[in-house]
Amino acid sequence: MTDTPARLLSLLSLLQTPREWPGSELAERLRVSARTIRRDIDRLRELGYPVEATLGAEGGYRLVAGAAMPPLLLDDEETVAIAVGLRAGAGHAIEGVEEASVRALAKLEQVLPGRLRHRVSALQSATVAVTRGDGASVDPRTLTAIASAVAGSERLRFAYLAGDGARSRRLVEPYRLVSTGSRWYLVAYDMERADWRTFRVDRMSEPGATGARYAVRDLPMEAVEFVRRGLRGGETYGVDVWFGCGPGELPGWLRAAGAGAGPEAAPRVEPGPGAGPEAAPAPRVEPGASAGPEGGAGAGPEAAPAPRVEAGGSAGPEGGGGVRVRFETADAPEWLVARLALVGVPFRVHAPESLVDAARGLGARLAQAAGP
Repeated sequence: MTDTPARLLSLLSLLQTPREWPGSELAERLRVSARTIRRDIDRLRELGYPVEATLGAEGGYRLVAGAAMPPLLLDDEETVAIAVGLRAGAGHAIEGVEEASVRALAKLEQVLPGRLRHRVSALQSATVAVTRGDGASVDPRTLTAIASAVAGSERLRFAYLAGDGARSRRLVEPYRLVSTGSRWYLVAYDMERADWRTFRVDRMSEPGATGARYAVRDLPMEAVEFVRRGLRGGETYGVDVWFGCGPGELPGWLRAAGAGAGPEAAPRVEPGPGAGPEAAPAPRVEPGASAGPEGGAGAGPEAAPAPRVEAGGSAGPEGGGGVRVRFETADAPEWLVARLALVGVPFRVHAPESLVDAARGLGARLAQAAGP
């Protein structure tokens, strides 16, 4: 093999299998001399691939973990498996990796050969994923098209279906894709309305980048907070709940306001900069973006509150430890108390009285359902 780049790629592909390769075997595989193999190993090291050599009769070369993730060479079967897995992750099969899955999938599908793209699509159409929330699903191709437009700062056109059935065509400058755990939202600057908007991705179709670049505008708050405020657009009320656990054991939707501080941060979480009523525009959620069971804004599981968490003290029912969480929400009390129960730790509702009543009602119904 006289083509040096092709030989290096073949050598790298062999080294990425989990085994140790004797130099003589590599030379035989690639039909070159042992000296050429040594030179090629040095070239790979210069490119940042950590190739380790061991001496002795059983010695050889192997690729080890380094300081950074090097480019990987995958065969057809491996590529298809990874693409299908990333599509599943993008569709919320694994909580917490949705956004990373979309970014990786956008990169992979950009270079995926046509023959493999067909196999991935065939596998996807033959499988059914278990969904969360109300079962709203998003085509991974829609997500990757949007993610590519965001990454490339390209204006995006798409068709949008409102909650009342009205259809429209939109031209936007996409800013961020936000996953709430049960739905995807696009935060974008709407060119025709000259304002920031939030769009439910499962109501978007026919997305296509126009090729027109734009200078990214500054959203006066974090994209996650913008979506959250839009979902809480209805009338809100204050909630005060004690949980029998530590702050780090609370689920993400309750710890959302302190996400940037990490689990070891001080338990009291105050709103971040720019969160005041005069620091940002009132978020607009396009029709159809509300998530509640009755179609009301903020009534669904993704209407995450911005909580304040206090640890220890006399917060618990017995005067012991735990955490006390206070936040504003627009969720229906019956929906919210069911979600609080799913946290899976002891809890007690202190306020408001409507939530206390909802907890009593839910407890009575569950006790009746369990039978004598």
